[in-house]
Amino acid sequence: MKIETPLLDGMRVRLEPLTWAHLPALEAVAFDERIWRYMNTWVKTREDLRGWLEAALKMEAGGTSLPWVTILKAEGGDSNSGDVNDRVIGSTRFADLDLHHGTVELGYTWISPEFHGAGVNPEAKLLQLGYAFEVLGLRRVALKTHHLNLQSQAAMRKLGAVEEGTFRNHFVMPDGSQRHSVWFSVTREDWPRVKAGLEHRVQQARVRAFRPLSV
Repeated sequence: MKIETPLLDGMRVRLEPLTWAHLPALEAVAFDERIWRYMNTWVKTREDLRGWLEAALKMEAGGTSLPWVTILKAEGGDSNSGDVNDRVIGSTRFADLDLHHGTVELGYTWISPEFHGAGVNPEAKLLQLGYAFEVLGLRRVALKTHHLNLQSQAAMRKLGAVEEGTFRNHFVMPDGSQRHSVWFSVTREDWPRVKAGLEHRVQQARVRAFRPLSV
């Protein structure tokens, strides 16, 4: 059974199914080399970005991937219909979706460095994990990262994911260097604890975002 990529709508973040129509907005944020440093694919040009998008849509058509663009809503925006001031700030997806075994990998995630620390990622993860466990009824969501990406590893631990181990010599990077992959997971049994932690972080971020300036 092929699943259509759903729209996932939160308080400050909306995840929209990735389409070619998002290409111009992605071009505005995708060419910071810090985004791709630890990725298996590097995007440096418009042609690279088109290739990245085309590959994502091919994976989706194969039925094992659900790709999204990450959108930061305009302040006070509540509708999933969009606002002219909403901003595309990155992308994320499900990969290797296996409904029989109830598993998926949450990855290919990037956010413009301008929005790192803005509380965007916890809300996106809350939306994705909620969809995985509460809608699809999955048993396990895996996450992996480059062995040198200590920031990503720290974020996964803060999320509440459990570190499982390292795949040694897992990938050859675009520059020819070797990557080991550090794996984490959230299981169905972990989800209530992880959900509570993410909801708390999302609420804190929302309070900070709408806190009035001192006078």
